[in-house]
Amino acid sequence: MKINGTHYRSVWLADDGYTVEIFDQTKLPFQVQIIRLHTMQDAAIAIKEMWVRGAPLIGAVAAYGMALAMRQENSDEKLQQAYDILVKTRPTAVNLKWALERSYRILKNTEHALRVETAYRIADEIADEDVELCRKIGEHGLKIIQSVAETKPVGEAVNILTHCNAGWLATVDWGTALAPIYMAHDAGIKLHVWVDETRPRNQGGLTAFELGSHGVPHTLIADNAGGHLMQHGKVDLCMVGTDRTTARGDVCNKIGTYLKALAAKANQVPFYVALPSPTLDVTVWDGVKEIPIEQRSDEEQSHVYGITPEGTRSWVNTAPQGTFCENYAFDVTPAEFITGLITERGICAASEEGLRALFPDLYRQQP
Repeated sequence: MKINGTHYRSVWLADDGYTVEIFDQTKLPFQVQIIRLHTMQDAAIAIKEMWVRGAPLIGAVAAYGMALAMRQENSDEKLQQAYDILVKTRPTAVNLKWALERSYRILKNTEHALRVETAYRIADEIADEDVELCRKIGEHGLKIIQSVAETKPVGEAVNILTHCNAGWLATVDWGTALAPIYMAHDAGIKLHVWVDETRPRNQGGLTAFELGSHGVPHTLIADNAGGHLMQHGKVDLCMVGTDRTTARGDVCNKIGTYLKALAAKANQVPFYVALPSPTLDVTVWDGVKEIPIEQRSDEEQSHVYGITPEGTRSWVNTAPQGTFCENYAFDVTPAEFITGLITERGICAASEEGLRALFPDLYRQQP
């Protein structure tokens, strides 16, 4: 997608052909800063400290981390070390483990002398595949928006509510839940996006940054405003992403998604979840019981990052001195609250039957 008219992916090889460049997303939307990753350890820090975030992007950066590790040393010991370090950086998003296992499995059976070249090829493939998966998700999700647009009075916008950031900054390009929105906008459909702020890390600011760069009309709202808007008929549908989807269709996404799904169900508002197949974890059945929920630093909850009137960046404490904070990064929305899943192979019910019909190959791999 574009920033000030220039097309970017969210991760790419630098001009030297081996270091990896990313945006420091902790600086966005106030400052566009590109960081260069030189080592596997740099990639691990980028994932853990959320310089990059979003399940698909985390997977791609982890794959490049494996390539950087092989460039440092192509031994079996280094391969295992790189896997062990990278897989522990974020526990919830399944794309991380998926990408690392794909890289590890191939590299383990590759001659040492060919490991560097092979590792970069794998990482490039994972990145390119993610772009194509998200493009197809956009095409399928566009049909949903088109069908809603056909029911609206002439000149009235389709109002879509989203939560967290599921755009190109969370993937390699296009995004998941935002891909249909971009395509609808480009197709001339009049629409408007309600953007949840998504505390505590305010990823809604990233969504607003993306939508603004693309010219999509949008409004940033407090997390707790969604239910009110639904009650008053101001939301036509919800579209969110997911970091892990279970075999029966439960979805794990940024904290607060579950509450939006409950409000949507109560107000008969369609609630869709967009996911590329690497986010599907058929080894897990009950998301509430089985998916590990990452707990992050309490400082993310007690502090807010922003811009002062003087234009300087500031990290401000909003909690009383000595207040204890809990910072759950994700929650799980059970399948029963989800209208449908938008995948690269089409739209299906949030159920084992629906997913199995689209992805029989993934289910066959299970014992």
